[in-house]
Amino acid sequence: MLTTRHGVRVLAQADLPAFVALAGRDPVVNVFAIHRAHTTNLEPRWLGGEMWGRFDGGHLVAACHVAANLVPVQATPEDAEVFAGRALARRRTASTIVGPQDAVRAFWGHVGTEWGQPRDVRWDQRHLVIDTEPLVAPDHGVRHGTPEDIATLYPACVAMYTEEVGVSPELGGGGDLYRARVAQLVSRAWSFVRYDGDELVFKAEVACATPDAAQIQGVWVPPHRRGEGLATSGMAAVVRHVRARIAPTVSLYVNDWNHPARKAYERVGFTETARFATVMF
Repeated sequence: MLTTRHGVRVLAQADLPAFVALAGRDPVVNVFAIHRAHTTNLEPRWLGGEMWGRFDGGHLVAACHVAANLVPVQATPEDAEVFAGRALARRRTASTIVGPQDAVRAFWGHVGTEWGQPRDVRWDQRHLVIDTEPLVAPDHGVRHGTPEDIATLYPACVAMYTEEVGVSPELGGGGDLYRARVAQLVSRAWSFVRYDGDELVFKAEVACATPDAAQIQGVWVPPHRRGEGLATSGMAAVVRHVRARIAPTVSLYVNDWNHPARKAYERVGFTETARFATVMF
């Protein structure tokens, strides 16, 4: 482990205050990394990987979450290239590189020829935020998911993931693990559903949260019910629920080309604060 005042080393529990201070410079963009740090104490066995830190004069100036998701944290393009150099010295474990656009581009520009052809690259994703009441009336039928909902919620989650990512989360025997994740979010009251009779017509989840912010994922309406405004009123309800109980600021990121979703979020009151990029293997 590097112990000099300059360079990159694996962060440990003793580095948690410095890491939280670094990531806290932009607590909404960095909500995933802060959530992971607090829930794992930066212990590699709980992270399922490592958190790398770059130091300058003994001060932590950038970080990188290196697990199934590789996420630059407060990293300039130069920092990202330094992290990429370290990444090239080991086997790739990440299935996704995701984060602020400039850092992801710089990282990928350094490792791309060595890490092989990605399954998909999304260079322009809009990071959206709302920290006020929604601009449209919320759908009062939206509620927290319950264990009784999982029979219909789980297939919807699989359909959403497959449509968004391009492969099923059940591929390679991953169904049990994905079902456990759905159940975990339900148990935390981080899952939101809307039924029309027995039909699930809207769902969304909180992916991660801190006292400052919560990030939404998995927004989905069945294809035959799209265009009815269910996503707009549903997201307005999710924003109200989350701001009342979980965190004052709600964020998400959406692909540039997904114009219907972007329009729905705009109607709710989300505004763009950053650009993300994602490389998927």
